[in-house]
Amino acid sequence: MVNPIEISTQRLFLRQWRSTDLEPFAQLNADPEVMSHFPDTLSRKQSDDLAQRCQQLIQQRGWGFWAVELKSSCAFIGFLGLHIPRADLPFSPCVEIGWRLAQSHWGNGYATEGGRAALQVAFDQLSLEEVVSFTSVENRRSRRVMERLGMGDSTETFEHPAIPPGHHLRQHCLYRISKAAWQVSQ
Repeated sequence: MVNPIEISTQRLFLRQWRSTDLEPFAQLNADPEVMSHFPDTLSRKQSDDLAQRCQQLIQQRGWGFWAVELKSSCAFIGFLGLHIPRADLPFSPCVEIGWRLAQSHWGNGYATEGGRAALQVAFDQLSLEEVVSFTSVENRRSRRVMERLGMGDSTETFEHPAIPPGHHLRQHCLYRISKAAWQVSQ
């Protein structure tokens, strides 16, 4: 077990998960709009299991998909951070940046703000050479966040192996940012 990295930005605190996060996380994962670029919403058990996996990975590595808390209200609003995907992806091994925020908090720049802080950790503290992000080609909102983070569309698409063949979300796009590109942008 290592000391978990926690991140503070102007408006957000990216931290280890707490038991009080489970209920709002389950609500977020049951929201059809939040989960519209995933094959399905999550049950309470699936949501709790995901939170537990995120918590365990942070305990093991010191980093991962952190719980996101608004500093102004101490409210849990979702997760954001870095992850090593389990799926056998055509560009593996890799570290991805990802996020999932409650719909009521969309459009406030939180994903971009937290994403910049997570990338700084990735390159400055973890000394990664590259971070990727991927989503359904239909997910314009997340793609815009990737672009605001300075990630470049690799123009590569792939069929996500965890999504059934023929499903409209199976086709994914890949974005990348190198440590060198990140340093230039800072």
